[in-house]
Amino acid sequence: MAVQHLNKSNFKQTIESNAFVIVDFWAPWCEPCVSFTPTFEAASEAHPDIVFAMVNIDEDPEISNYFNVKQIPAVMPIRNQVVVDAQVGEMSQSELESALKSWGEFDMGEINRHFDEKASA
Repeated sequence: MAVQHLNKSNFKQTIESNAFVIVDFWAPWCEPCVSFTPTFEAASEAHPDIVFAMVNIDEDPEISNYFNVKQIPAVMPIRNQVVVDAQVGEMSQSELESALKSWGEFDMGEINRHFDEKASA
């Protein structure tokens, strides 16, 4: 699946309508960001069940500010609308694959119970 480009008009809808989204915060002037993009794109093709998306921090600083992104590239996995981790810095293909496996196996049970309790209160 192709990498999506998120901005303030489509970010919320994308996060709310997909169970697993990996967001790469980047900027075109950031050399590590640009060199990481092909790795990120290759992972998106290898994992069509996950939404891979990029946010240009120069074009949409509100999003990066909301998530307190201070360094880029910053990759944030979001499962069921919850940020489960963050990785700052360029990753190799094997490092990204290892992170994807870990993020996919992350136990959402306690988090889901918390939000279920809040909803029923």
